[in-house]
Amino acid sequence: MNKKHQEKLRMLGLTIAYYRKLKGMTQIALAEKVDISRTHISNIEAPNGTTSVSLDTLFDIAEALEITVKDLFDFR
Repeated sequence: MNKKHQEKLRMLGLTIAYYRKLKGMTQIALAEKVDISRTHISNIEAPNGTTSVSLDTLFDIAEALEITVKDLFDFR
C-alpha cells in the first residue's frame, strides 16, 4: 500500500463507520447488504488499518447506507 494514501484510507474507514452507526447498523448488517464478509467491513473501518476497497464495494456501501459516494469522502 502506498504510504501517501494511508491516511485517506483510514479516514474513509472512519467515515463508513460513522454513517453505519448513524443508521443504527451493525457491521454484520452492512456486510450482508453489501455482500461481503463482516471481517472485510471490520478491516475497512479499522482506524489503524489500511485495507483498500474496490470502487464497486464503495458504491455498494454508499447505497446500503443511503448516502452518496461523495459523502464517504467528506472527511470531517
